[in-house]
Amino acid sequence: MNEKKLKRTLVIIGATLMVLICLFPFVWMVVISFTKDATFLGSPYVHFEFTVNNYRTVLSDPTLHFLDYFKNSVIIATLVTVVTVTVSALGAYAVSRIKFRGRITVPIFVLGLSMFPQISLVGYLFKFIERLGWINTYKALFFPYVAWTMPLALWILLSYFTQLPKDLDEAALIDGASRIQTLYKVIIPLSAPALFSTALLVFIAAFNEFMFALLFTTDYRARTVPVGIALFQGVHGEVPWGNIMAASAISTIPLVILALIFQRYIVSGLTAGALKGG
Repeated sequence: MNEKKLKRTLVIIGATLMVLICLFPFVWMVVISFTKDATFLGSPYVHFEFTVNNYRTVLSDPTLHFLDYFKNSVIIATLVTVVTVTVSALGAYAVSRIKFRGRITVPIFVLGLSMFPQISLVGYLFKFIERLGWINTYKALFFPYVAWTMPLALWILLSYFTQLPKDLDEAALIDGASRIQTLYKVIIPLSAPALFSTALLVFIAAFNEFMFALLFTTDYRARTVPVGIALFQGVHGEVPWGNIMAASAISTIPLVILALIFQRYIVSGLTAGALKGG
């Protein structure tokens, strides 16, 4: 076997192992969700009995409030994504395109703030939110989530915007466009891959966040899916792994759908094609 074939074989083996490692937890979750009397670490194949009761219970049992948790997560994650990506796009455009004093320190300052772990801030945030009377409301999660995901979105968009030539802005400004018009008519269309990737990452981060949702919410009116699933144990007095895995499987559906929808937009060469066309 020559070096080229050996390299290809090793790449195939490595890629296969990576796929199997990544997919195994998901496959195991689905298997347990369809198993009666399943245990998390035990083998569901020993006495496997197929059932959809776990899904039926999760979707229909009013004491679990799973649909309420799911609705809260979707609403909060969507609002956070829209606001975060919009503000980050404006900030990234300003830092990458407009010359002003201290513009380099802005992203560094934002990045520095993001290095503080959640646990170091949650106590102060709780007192602040409690004084505002926002406990167990969407606002209690919306503003912390925006602040928490903003550095990620800003740096992704900033790194992409800086790669776009400034000749595009100058041409648009010469044609009479304002800065805002240049942003949403020129820069944003060319930055579609970065915007969709950023939106997907922000949505996933907000949808899956646990600590803030655990401490700032008290019941199903504002509680999100991760916390709701974690508290299934308290509702039943035991660990209902079948219900937990069924709820987890359902919760992954919007994330999978978003990834499939955005996949066709996340392509390379849009900027190069626009430049060639110009």
